[in-house]
Amino acid sequence: MLKYAIIFAVISLVAALLGFGGIAAGAAGIAKLLFGLFLVLALLFVVLAVLGVGAVKKAID
Repeated sequence: MLKYAIIFAVISLVAALLGFGGIAAGAAGIAKLLFGLFLVLALLFVVLAVLGVGAVKKAID
């Protein structure tokens, strides 16, 4: 997902350099959305991993 966010960010930069304002704004919006979604999911998985380590330790004991 982070890969797609970077791809859309590059597309928006290239489109902005070439003067395609609407396309650049659309690609930048998609890149922001994907990057935000990536951050939320990454944070969620980190929290779940931390909670999961405690559960494994309790199951072993």
